[in-house]
Amino acid sequence: MTFPLGLEQFMSDEEFRLFRDTIYSHCGIYFDDESKYLLEKRLARRLTALNLASFRDYYQFLKYNRKKDQELMDIMDILTTNETYFFRESFQLTAFTDEILPELMKEKSGRNDRTLRIWSAGCSTGEEPFTIAMLLLEMKELQGWKIEIIGTDISQRVLLHARRGVYGKSSFRATDEYYIKRFFQEQDGDFRINDEVRELVTISHLNLFDSHRMVMLGRMDLIFCRNVIIYFDAAAKKQVVEAFHKTLYDGGFLLLGHSESLMNITTLFTLRHFKNDMIYQKPERRTPGGQP
Repeated sequence: MTFPLGLEQFMSDEEFRLFRDTIYSHCGIYFDDESKYLLEKRLARRLTALNLASFRDYYQFLKYNRKKDQELMDIMDILTTNETYFFRESFQLTAFTDEILPELMKEKSGRNDRTLRIWSAGCSTGEEPFTIAMLLLEMKELQGWKIEIIGTDISQRVLLHARRGVYGKSSFRATDEYYIKRFFQEQDGDFRINDEVRELVTISHLNLFDSHRMVMLGRMDLIFCRNVIIYFDAAAKKQVVEAFHKTLYDGGFLLLGHSESLMNITTLFTLRHFKNDMIYQKPERRTPGGQP
């Protein structure tokens, strides 16, 4: 890598703390002291791109330049990892289709409510919300329902990929051939997702630390947020999960990644033990008489 002035630049401990705190305040991603080299290596690309001589100059750019907001977006593209694929964590998806949805549909139908709103928070390149859409399109019981799936991510780069809806073979490592034939068309060696699936999904930019934008999403029946909060410290996890709690309808579900837990984070959710997986649920609000 070539740096301005022909010298390789290093991040001091003080500069590391300044960048770490700026990133944390922006989006909740936390870098511990052992991550200094990783942060230095990734942000060094931006020094080169902006023709800056030092990390100190770059920090000043981030604080005061009129393009600082765009630069923060560019940093998110560099720092976030976006490894995903269709039908990831199949046991959880089975719990979703075979256990959670029937329960939720029965409860909503009893109230003459035939709407379903699902949020894929941290949707990356779109495989998760499109997987959800494919599964719902296979459920005859949902014919006539108004379905809305919203996929959001902090990285503009991956959202462009999601909006294109074109995927290579690595995205299908856990996908049954049936779904590829049913919902995709081959395109120059890749696969483009059908309009039938795309019409159910809205792709949008969102920082989970932006409480105002989260409110604008409206209320949700289910939230998928898998392998996202692992990048947050305890305080950031608590902030985001409590925002999810406010966004969900009473009785709504929060689906986390298989390695994620709300233990020592919050007691707002109940952990339900389904046949295929354990899922967090927002409890029904009860009246003083004890009735939901």
